[in-house]
Amino acid sequence: MLKVLGAVLILMATSKIGFDSARQLRKRPRQIQELRSGLAILKTEINYGTRPLAEAFERIAEASGELKPVFLEASRKLNTSDGKSTYECLKSAIEEKWKKTVMGEEEKGIVLKLCQVLGSSNRWDQLHHLDLAQENLQMEENKAREEQETYEKMVKTLGVLSGALLVILMF
Repeated sequence: MLKVLGAVLILMATSKIGFDSARQLRKRPRQIQELRSGLAILKTEINYGTRPLAEAFERIAEASGELKPVFLEASRKLNTSDGKSTYECLKSAIEEKWKKTVMGEEEKGIVLKLCQVLGSSNRWDQLHHLDLAQENLQMEENKAREEQETYEKMVKTLGVLSGALLVILMF
């Protein structure tokens, strides 16, 4: 009886690991799309709006879902900058909140490159860099979708089968 209970627990645990990994593969393209949408709002704010950057990030946070903490932290850091540059504030916010997303270092690098320009160059240069960032994020989103299609089902199956293998080896 105890062996059967142990076998069921092992199978459930490895299956959960597989399904959690698959969920992360599924969430990554959505978060990249959400980031691209946020940058589109920022582009509109820079092009047509007269709001300060901190308020623009607050507005982006209102329209965001899973990335809301990143944008809110950026807004908070910009409001309480204490003499820090815009880049330092944004970089600090990203470093603190990025680990709560499922996005990778590639997307983080794209955003950090964009942050170097925000608030420190003219409007047209910022708009140009926003366009480049959105193009690069579109490529990363396409890669993430390909990875999802390729690996999502495999990761689920691997979780279940690895649990079954462990159970077989136990008996």
